[in-house]
Amino acid sequence: MSGLPQQMQQILPLIFMFAIFYFLLIRPQQKKAKEHRALLDSLKRGDQVVTAGGMHGKVSALDDQVVTLEVAPGVNVKINKPFIASIVKKD
Repeated sequence: MSGLPQQMQQILPLIFMFAIFYFLLIRPQQKKAKEHRALLDSLKRGDQVVTAGGMHGKVSALDDQVVTLEVAPGVNVKINKPFIASIVKKD
């Protein structure tokens, strides 16, 4: 019977460490990923966006995984959809 409390003393710090990691690291990352998915789902033609690399452009075409940005008049660049970092202005 004396072995049970000793086992709990060894497991309890691990539980606390997991709880700290969950609330300080895992949960905020999941929340940010969910917000980013919502941002990508709300993309539409005409939105002014910024890519993860810092390139600004206007969405001229959308596909499931590829976004075509007009970065200058007549200059279109295709990028992968997950690399859209933010929407600057919605049309």
